[in-house]
Amino acid sequence: MVMFFGQTDIGRRRSLNEDTIYAQDGLFLVCDGMGGHKAGEVASKLAVEAIAGFVRRSEEDPEMTWPYGYDTKLSYDANRLGTAVKLANRIVFRKGASADEYTGMGTTVAAVLVAARRSQMTFAHVGDSRVYVVRADTMRQLTRDDSWANLGWSEEDPADSPVKNILTKALGAREDVEFDVVDEPLTAGDVVLLCSDGLTNMLSDTRILEILTAHAPDLEAATGELIARANEEGGRDNISVVLFRYPA
Repeated sequence: MVMFFGQTDIGRRRSLNEDTIYAQDGLFLVCDGMGGHKAGEVASKLAVEAIAGFVRRSEEDPEMTWPYGYDTKLSYDANRLGTAVKLANRIVFRKGASADEYTGMGTTVAAVLVAARRSQMTFAHVGDSRVYVVRADTMRQLTRDDSWANLGWSEEDPADSPVKNILTKALGAREDVEFDVVDEPLTAGDVVLLCSDGLTNMLSDTRILEILTAHAPDLEAATGELIARANEEGGRDNISVVLFRYPA
Protein backbone atom coordinates (compact mmCIF):
# COMPACT_ATOMS: atom_id res chain seq x y z
CA MET A 1 0.00 0.00 0.00
CA VAL A 2 1.40 3.39 -1.02
CA MET A 3 1.63 5.73 1.98
CA PHE A 4 1.08 9.41 1.20
CA PHE A 5 0.41 12.82 2.65
CA GLY A 6 -0.28 16.20 1.09
CA GLN A 7 -0.76 19.75 2.29
CA THR A 8 -1.16 23.19 0.74
CA ASP A 9 -0.50 26.46 2.55
CA ILE A 10 -1.27 30.07 1.64
CA GLY A 11 2.23 31.27 2.59
CA ARG A 12 2.98 34.66 4.11
CA ARG A 13 2.54 37.10 1.23
CA ARG A 14 -0.58 36.06 -0.68
CA SER A 15 -4.20 36.77 0.24
CA LEU A 16 -5.51 33.70 -1.61
CA ASN A 17 -4.29 30.15 -2.07
CA GLU A 18 -4.44 29.38 -5.80
CA ASP A 19 -2.79 25.94 -5.46
CA THR A 20 -4.84 22.74 -5.59
CA ILE A 21 -3.55 19.28 -4.65
CA TYR A 22 -4.90 15.77 -5.06
CA ALA A 23 -3.79 12.43 -3.62
CA GLN A 24 -6.04 9.41 -4.07
CA ASP A 25 -6.06 5.95 -5.67
CA GLY A 26 -2.48 6.15 -6.92
CA LEU A 27 -2.90 9.56 -8.57
CA PHE A 28 -1.00 12.55 -7.19
CA LEU A 29 -1.36 16.14 -8.45
CA VAL A 30 -0.07 19.61 -7.66
CA CYS A 31 -1.52 22.52 -9.64
CA ASP A 32 -0.42 26.14 -9.13
CA GLY A 33 -2.98 28.52 -10.60
CA MET A 34 -2.42 31.99 -12.00
CA GLY A 35 -4.63 34.87 -13.07
CA GLY A 36 -6.47 37.77 -11.47
CA HIS A 37 -9.85 37.90 -9.71
CA LYS A 38 -9.43 34.42 -8.20
CA ALA A 39 -9.08 32.96 -11.71
CA GLY A 40 -5.94 31.05 -10.71
CA GLU A 41 -7.86 29.21 -8.03
CA VAL A 42 -10.54 28.32 -10.59
CA ALA A 43 -7.94 27.11 -13.10
CA SER A 44 -6.12 24.83 -10.66
CA LYS A 45 -9.34 23.28 -9.40
CA LEU A 46 -10.66 22.72 -12.91
CA ALA A 47 -7.40 21.03 -13.90
CA VAL A 48 -7.39 18.70 -10.90
CA GLU A 49 -11.04 17.75 -11.45
CA ALA A 50 -10.46 17.07 -15.15
CA ILE A 51 -7.32 14.97 -14.66
CA ALA A 52 -8.72 12.95 -11.77
CA GLY A 53 -12.00 12.44 -13.61
CA PHE A 54 -10.42 11.05 -16.77
CA VAL A 55 -7.97 8.83 -14.88
CA ARG A 56 -10.87 7.41 -12.88
CA ARG A 57 -13.04 6.83 -15.97
CA SER A 58 -10.23 5.14 -17.88
CA GLU A 59 -9.71 2.78 -14.96
CA GLU A 60 -13.39 1.84 -14.85
CA ASP A 61 -13.98 1.55 -18.62
CA PRO A 62 -11.09 0.11 -20.67
CA GLU A 63 -13.27 0.30 -23.80
CA MET A 64 -13.73 4.06 -23.53
CA THR A 65 -13.11 6.45 -26.42
CA TRP A 66 -9.74 8.25 -26.46
CA PRO A 67 -10.46 11.87 -27.44
CA TYR A 68 -6.90 12.50 -28.67
CA GLY A 69 -6.25 9.02 -30.02
CA TYR A 70 -4.13 6.27 -28.48
CA ASP A 71 -0.35 6.36 -28.90
CA THR A 72 0.84 2.76 -29.23
CA LYS A 73 4.43 3.84 -28.48
CA LEU A 74 3.39 4.76 -24.94
CA SER A 75 2.20 2.59 -22.05
CA TYR A 76 -1.46 2.44 -21.13
CA ASP A 77 -0.87 4.62 -18.06
CA ALA A 78 1.10 7.14 -20.14
CA ASN A 79 -1.84 7.37 -22.53
CA ARG A 80 -4.23 7.79 -19.60
CA LEU A 81 -2.22 10.53 -17.93
CA GLY A 82 -1.33 12.30 -21.17
CA THR A 83 -4.94 12.39 -22.30
CA ALA A 84 -6.06 13.60 -18.87
CA VAL A 85 -3.63 16.54 -18.96
CA LYS A 86 -4.65 17.45 -22.52
CA LEU A 87 -8.31 17.43 -21.50
CA ALA A 88 -7.51 19.62 -18.50
CA ASN A 89 -5.69 22.07 -20.74
CA ARG A 90 -8.66 22.32 -23.11
CA ILE A 91 -11.13 22.79 -20.24
CA VAL A 92 -9.07 25.56 -18.60
CA PHE A 93 -8.51 27.25 -21.97
CA ARG A 94 -12.22 27.29 -22.77
CA LYS A 95 -13.11 28.56 -19.29
CA GLY A 96 -10.57 31.34 -19.76
CA ALA A 97 -12.29 32.38 -22.97
CA SER A 98 -15.77 32.27 -21.44
CA ALA A 99 -15.72 35.51 -19.42
CA ASP A 100 -13.57 38.59 -18.91
CA GLU A 101 -12.92 37.68 -15.28
CA TYR A 102 -11.16 34.49 -16.43
CA THR A 103 -9.12 35.97 -19.29
CA GLY A 104 -5.47 34.94 -19.10
CA MET A 105 -5.93 32.35 -16.39
CA GLY A 106 -3.87 29.17 -16.32
CA THR A 107 -2.21 26.65 -14.07
CA THR A 108 0.86 24.50 -13.78
CA VAL A 109 0.54 20.79 -13.18
CA ALA A 110 2.79 18.11 -11.75
CA ALA A 111 1.13 14.72 -12.08
CA VAL A 112 2.13 11.20 -11.04
CA LEU A 113 0.17 7.99 -11.61
CA VAL A 114 1.41 4.87 -9.80
CA ALA A 115 0.87 1.60 -11.64
CA ALA A 116 -1.42 -0.88 -9.91
CA ARG A 117 0.47 -4.07 -10.79
CA ARG A 118 3.99 -2.96 -11.73
CA SER A 119 6.81 -1.25 -9.85
CA GLN A 120 6.44 1.84 -11.95
CA MET A 121 4.99 5.33 -11.98
CA THR A 122 4.13 7.63 -14.87
CA PHE A 123 4.66 11.37 -14.58
CA ALA A 124 3.89 14.49 -16.59
CA HIS A 125 4.22 18.20 -15.95
CA VAL A 126 3.56 21.60 -17.45
CA GLY A 127 5.04 24.75 -15.91
CA ASP A 128 7.35 24.91 -12.92
CA SER A 129 5.69 22.62 -10.39
CA ARG A 130 8.10 19.73 -9.91
CA VAL A 131 8.44 16.00 -9.33
CA TYR A 132 11.41 14.56 -7.44
CA VAL A 133 12.34 11.03 -6.40
CA VAL A 134 14.38 10.30 -3.28
CA ARG A 135 16.27 7.02 -3.38
CA ALA A 136 19.20 5.83 -1.26
CA ASP A 137 19.67 9.26 0.36
CA THR A 138 19.88 11.08 -2.97
CA MET A 139 17.22 13.28 -4.54
CA ARG A 140 16.72 13.59 -8.29
CA GLN A 141 14.52 16.11 -10.06
CA LEU A 142 12.53 14.29 -12.73
CA THR A 143 10.92 17.33 -14.34
CA ARG A 144 12.48 20.37 -15.99
CA ASP A 145 10.81 23.74 -15.42
CA ASP A 146 9.08 25.25 -18.45
CA SER A 147 10.68 28.67 -17.94
CA TRP A 148 12.56 31.26 -19.97
CA ALA A 149 15.69 30.58 -17.92
CA ASN A 150 15.69 26.92 -18.94
CA LEU A 151 15.31 27.93 -22.58
CA GLY A 152 18.61 29.79 -22.40
CA TRP A 153 17.16 33.30 -22.37
CA SER A 154 19.54 34.19 -19.56
CA GLU A 155 23.27 33.57 -19.21
CA GLU A 156 22.86 33.44 -15.44
CA ASP A 157 22.37 30.33 -13.37
CA PRO A 158 18.64 29.49 -13.72
CA ALA A 159 18.36 29.53 -9.91
CA ASP A 160 19.42 33.20 -9.84
CA SER A 161 17.92 34.42 -13.09
CA PRO A 162 15.34 37.23 -12.94
CA VAL A 163 13.33 35.42 -15.64
CA LYS A 164 13.37 32.02 -13.99
CA ASN A 165 9.74 32.33 -12.90
CA ILE A 166 8.44 33.45 -16.30
CA LEU A 167 6.75 30.37 -17.70
CA THR A 168 6.91 29.25 -21.30
CA LYS A 169 4.01 26.82 -20.82
CA ALA A 170 0.92 26.59 -18.65
CA LEU A 171 -2.33 24.67 -18.84
CA GLY A 172 -4.96 26.90 -20.39
CA ALA A 173 -2.58 29.35 -22.07
CA ARG A 174 -3.30 27.87 -25.51
CA GLU A 175 -5.85 25.46 -26.92
CA ASP A 176 -3.21 22.73 -27.18
CA VAL A 177 -0.10 22.10 -25.09
CA GLU A 178 2.94 19.91 -25.68
CA PHE A 179 4.58 18.00 -22.84
CA ASP A 180 6.34 14.72 -22.15
CA VAL A 181 4.82 11.74 -20.36
CA VAL A 182 7.44 9.43 -18.87
CA ASP A 183 7.37 6.00 -17.23
CA GLU A 184 9.78 5.75 -14.27
CA PRO A 185 10.69 2.54 -12.39
CA LEU A 186 10.06 2.49 -8.65
CA THR A 187 11.98 0.56 -6.02
CA ALA A 188 10.95 -0.29 -2.48
CA GLY A 189 11.31 2.67 -0.16
CA ASP A 190 11.36 5.35 -2.86
CA VAL A 191 9.87 8.66 -1.71
CA VAL A 192 8.34 10.86 -4.40
CA LEU A 193 7.81 14.58 -3.89
CA LEU A 194 5.45 16.78 -5.90
CA CYS A 195 5.56 20.48 -5.10
CA SER A 196 4.77 23.98 -6.30
CA ASP A 197 7.45 26.62 -6.76
CA GLY A 198 6.36 28.14 -3.46
CA LEU A 199 8.56 25.45 -1.93
CA THR A 200 11.47 25.32 -4.37
CA ASN A 201 11.87 29.12 -4.56
CA MET A 202 12.31 29.21 -0.79
CA LEU A 203 14.37 26.06 -0.13
CA SER A 204 17.29 24.56 -2.04
CA ASP A 205 17.21 20.94 -3.14
CA THR A 206 19.89 20.22 -0.53
CA ARG A 207 17.74 21.66 2.25
CA ILE A 208 14.65 19.79 1.02
CA LEU A 209 16.58 16.50 1.06
CA GLU A 210 17.88 17.20 4.57
CA ILE A 211 14.34 17.69 5.84
CA LEU A 212 13.01 14.61 4.06
CA THR A 213 15.87 12.52 5.43
CA ALA A 214 15.39 13.81 8.97
CA HIS A 215 11.69 12.89 8.91
CA ALA A 216 12.01 9.81 6.70
CA PRO A 217 9.54 7.56 8.55
CA ASP A 218 6.84 10.24 8.89
CA LEU A 219 5.52 11.79 5.69
CA GLU A 220 3.11 14.08 7.54
CA ALA A 221 5.90 15.48 9.70
CA ALA A 222 8.15 15.91 6.66
CA THR A 223 5.41 17.79 4.80
CA GLY A 224 4.75 20.08 7.73
CA GLU A 225 8.44 20.79 8.21
CA LEU A 226 8.97 21.63 4.54
CA ILE A 227 6.10 24.12 4.60
CA ALA A 228 7.19 25.63 7.91
CA ARG A 229 10.75 26.15 6.70
CA ALA A 230 9.57 27.67 3.41
CA ASN A 231 7.45 30.12 5.39
CA GLU A 232 10.41 30.92 7.63
CA GLU A 233 12.40 31.85 4.53
CA GLY A 234 9.72 34.33 3.50
CA GLY A 235 6.76 32.30 2.22
CA ARG A 236 6.49 34.52 -0.84
CA ASP A 237 3.98 32.24 -2.59
CA ASN A 238 1.48 29.52 -1.88
CA ILE A 239 3.29 26.33 -0.84
CA SER A 240 2.08 22.85 -1.83
CA VAL A 241 3.70 19.52 -0.99
CA VAL A 242 2.57 15.98 -1.78
CA LEU A 243 4.72 13.05 -0.65
CA PHE A 244 4.30 9.33 -1.13
CA ARG A 245 6.45 6.32 -0.29
CA TYR A 246 6.51 3.22 -2.47
CA PRO A 247 6.11 0.14 -0.26
CA ALA A 248 8.65 -2.64 0.27
